[in-house]
Amino acid sequence: MEKRKLGRSGLEVAPLAFGGNVFGWSADEPASFTLLDEFLATGFNLVDTADVYSRWVTGNKGGESETIIGKWMKQRGNRNQVIVATKGGGDMGLGDGKNITKAYILKAVEDSLKRLQTDYIDLYQTHYDNEATPVEETLEAYAILVKAGKIRAIGASNMKAARLLESLNASEKNGYPRYETFQPEYNLYDRERYEKEYAAICEQHQLGVINFYALASGFLSGKYRTAADATKSSARGQKALSYLNERGLRILAALDKVAAQYNSTPAGISLAWLLTRPAIAAPIASATSKAQLHELTHGVSLQLDAAAVELLNEASKY
Repeated sequence: MEKRKLGRSGLEVAPLAFGGNVFGWSADEPASFTLLDEFLATGFNLVDTADVYSRWVTGNKGGESETIIGKWMKQRGNRNQVIVATKGGGDMGLGDGKNITKAYILKAVEDSLKRLQTDYIDLYQTHYDNEATPVEETLEAYAILVKAGKIRAIGASNMKAARLLESLNASEKNGYPRYETFQPEYNLYDRERYEKEYAAICEQHQLGVINFYALASGFLSGKYRTAADATKSSARGQKALSYLNERGLRILAALDKVAAQYNSTPAGISLAWLLTRPAIAAPIASATSKAQLHELTHGVSLQLDAAAVELLNEASKY
């Protein structure tokens, strides 16, 4: 399978990241192990998680996803086959809020290493920015961690374009590690902000993009086509209501047409389209069943022709 580079880090990944937010939430430990086994067996290697996953579940405190991934790697003895991407800086409910100070990052990485049962993290990402902290302070923490061999590369998410540029410039000026990846919201529906604010930065600085909400909270899977469909579902379905408009339905119609042509599904075609975009390394998508996972892995193996790409571009224009 074709591998894609994560910036200039030297890390190469198959073009789909398994979104670990479901582990310890909608997928319990046995189901998570089954899904991760299947993902790896199919030739994929990038698993994306965060220390806050899945703190939103009643009874959880955060760290559940990392703990499950750590147990799985330990039991399977497959650490060297997996590219582990996690994130820190989110609100863990400890009174710190969103925190990217040097002291906090140094401790957060140690906590993640323990839960993951590993001595290094392949890609560690600033989950949420906090503009009260100078970018140099955060990058200095990463420099210490990279030198110690505890993280191999760094990335950013949920950061304003100006702060991302400031960080890249600070790394170049001071010799700090630089953000090699960026994790924005980007999909066939939510195109405008990434394309207007971030795409040029990511392309110019050779950042690998691992975009979240690749399927627009499930809307691009085609399972929410009416308000009734959405209201029958969970919070995800409620989010899908915001996509049920003329443009959203036009996108679904185009996805249906291309899916029929390629014997695929709207979800698969949505991922295939993303991989035609510059700088995209591995869209992040989650699955809670083998059937859903196969839909995703099949989609990223497709090579869309120019006519299919143009049809999707036109349907989703903003």
